Amino acid sequence: MGRPRSPESNFLQWSMRAALSAGLYCCLFFPYQRWASSLGGPDDEVSKAKQADRARRICGTQSPTIFSKIIDRTIPADIIYEDEKCLAFWDVNPQAPLHFLVIPKTPIPRISYVTEDDTELLGHLLVTASQLAKKEGLDEGYRLVINDGKLGAQSVYHLHIHVIGGRQMNWPPG
Repeated sequence: MGRPRSPESNFLQWSMRAALSAGLYCCLFFPYQRWASSLGGPDDEVSKAKQADRARRICGTQSPTIFSKIIDRTIPADIIYEDEKCLAFWDVNPQAPLHFLVIPKTPIPRISYVTEDDTELLGHLLVTASQLAKKEGLDEGYRLVINDGKLGAQSVYHLHIHVIGGRQMNWPPG
């Protein structure tokens, strides 16, 4: 599922890692976040989650994320659904034949930060995920995933639901 890397992407990988290790998190994290999401594999996901957590602690949870930039259209995405509460788009690093994300337009950093006031929004996200899964032909089943925090391998601190399907899922997942 990986893409061949060009010399430019190898240089970008080196320069982003150097900048991050030098402590230049806020100015470089958001481009790094987009680049890192194109890599694959569980070890890469854990590494991305650790980098995201480090940047979140330094920059604060209110910093713009790649998802807020997708919502405001400063970063392109292959959007499959949008309404006043949420947005859904194809994952740039799919882990299965069908893999899309459903995100709230309200910037909630983590699922563990939700309150009772978010009940309606969370229900809307799940119903949207279910309807889109049906529309995409995932009638035989699919997996919904919400990663939370560094140990949960959350790499973007904007709540999001992964809808993953089109193949047999394995258990345990991690």
